Amino acid sequence: MAFKVTLVSTSPIDGQKPGTSGLRKKVKVFKQPNYLENFVQATFNALTPEKVKGATLVVSGDGRYYSKDAVQIIIKMAAANGVRRVWVGKNTLMSTPAVSAVIRERSGADGSKATGAFILTASHNPGGPTEDFGIKYNMENGGPAPESITDKIYENTKTIKEYPIAEDLPNVDISALGVTSFEGPEGKFDVEVFDSADDYVKLMKSIFDFESIRKLLSSPKFTFCYDALHGVAGAYAHRIFVEELGAQESALLNCVPKEDFGGGHPDPNLTYAKELVARMGLGKSDTGGEPPEFGAAADGDADRNMILGKRFFVTPSDSVAIIAANAIEAIPYFSSGLKGVARSMPTSAALDVVAKSLNLKFFEVPTGWKFFGNLMDAGMCSVCGEESFGTGSDHIREKDGIWAVLAWMSILAHKNKDSIDGNTKLVTVEDIVRQHWATYGRHYYTRYDYENVDAGKAKELMEHLVKLQSSIPEVNKIVKGIRSDVANVSSADEFEYKDPVDGSISKHQGIRYLFEDGSRLVFRLSGTGSEGATIRLYIEQYEKDASKIGRESQEALSPLVDIALKLSKMEEFTGRSAPTVIT
Repeated sequence: MAFKVTLVSTSPIDGQKPGTSGLRKKVKVFKQPNYLENFVQATFNALTPEKVKGATLVVSGDGRYYSKDAVQIIIKMAAANGVRRVWVGKNTLMSTPAVSAVIRERSGADGSKATGAFILTASHNPGGPTEDFGIKYNMENGGPAPESITDKIYENTKTIKEYPIAEDLPNVDISALGVTSFEGPEGKFDVEVFDSADDYVKLMKSIFDFESIRKLLSSPKFTFCYDALHGVAGAYAHRIFVEELGAQESALLNCVPKEDFGGGHPDPNLTYAKELVARMGLGKSDTGGEPPEFGAAADGDADRNMILGKRFFVTPSDSVAIIAANAIEAIPYFSSGLKGVARSMPTSAALDVVAKSLNLKFFEVPTGWKFFGNLMDAGMCSVCGEESFGTGSDHIREKDGIWAVLAWMSILAHKNKDSIDGNTKLVTVEDIVRQHWATYGRHYYTRYDYENVDAGKAKELMEHLVKLQSSIPEVNKIVKGIRSDVANVSSADEFEYKDPVDGSISKHQGIRYLFEDGSRLVFRLSGTGSEGATIRLYIEQYEKDASKIGRESQEALSPLVDIALKLSKMEEFTGRSAPTVIT
């Protein structure tokens, strides 16, 4: 089947600046004439010719509304730009971690390897005709495009005048596995639709001891629940948890991927994963019956995770620290040791304490997975995480929600290897966390999100906090006026990071107030929403005293919360008396 290339005239569209998570806007914005096309062509133009001409690209995503239209547009533009083949997940479904794995691991029948990917996702944001859509580009290492590329993309969007497209190329049936071949001006062009679960399952089986996890899941003492929140994780959950590991079908919750995520918000936290939270005994009302021993949830594109025990929430900051502390013993992939560990700056310092105790290299990086990717490519980091429910390792260059669940299952299997049979009590998720606190101390931690705040007011609040930092004595005077029972602020700054691999410097990465007792207040503006600004406030208190590690988090953090809200004049600037979400 032959196709022709048409050059379409266009003009720049304002506001196409990709953030660390790509370009995210409302669906109605992406549906504007030439909006998606401009961004895709700006991306092709930002890449070196060999990454486009004759190359193999992956095009898939979390299956949200508008994905099926977007995939066909990108296929036609790829053909017109001289791409040799496009790999697409069946029904456009491929989790962000699976895309990274496919780029790194998959070989075509002719030995071809992918050089990059367009990932269609707005991550944990809602989907549907009136909700969010997103697109980002990942490089040949499987990780997000670095700033040098995203800056070029943005510059290209401001000058674009035309784009080539194979308008007469018929739409490819993305519901059927197989290869469709076409002939264009530059030769053959193939589109292969495949099931990415095959590559992803193979990779997971090379990392974890599936037999030990299967044994744990077969025990009548151990019960399990996994909630995909109707995101793309559902495309992998049945295959991994039921077929490979022998879990009951009833253990899967909301595991049918839907374009609108079932009308829900696919963000795996205590606010939005309501059904799982209730089933795990953490809801406001008793649902009746005994909760499962272990529960987990994923976001829309399956790169984030939430870990729960029976009536017990594991903070993402504790989760990555516990995985790092147990990785060598519990996960075969790490049996020869960890190269290093890393966390994003707003994440609690729980991982720092583990790194110090185990004499591991440790890195504190800005928010954005590409910073971890640099360290991993240089062989400096094995396990990393961020407080926003992202955890991962150097098996790929994205965070990986199902990997984190399997890591926890591996730790539970290891801790219970002598107690699965017989009458011995099961070592629970809560037992593991409390033992970790007893060994390393506890980092009480919470995050307040103020979503869709007026962008101007949010900027004013941040400027106010920076201005305050010019006089620490003045800050302490304000602090003591609010709460006299809190330690003094020892230093305050705007976090800046010099990458140890490429020497690049990232400035204005968050405002920090550091207290003498190890407590911290961090304020950041987040770019993951599609409208307005999101202010994130992080509050952390470190407690080494074993007699004080069992307090309720909100009670322990109450003095610091009081200080953070009054010091920042949060209500005055935002008009909000309460956050949108508390984690």
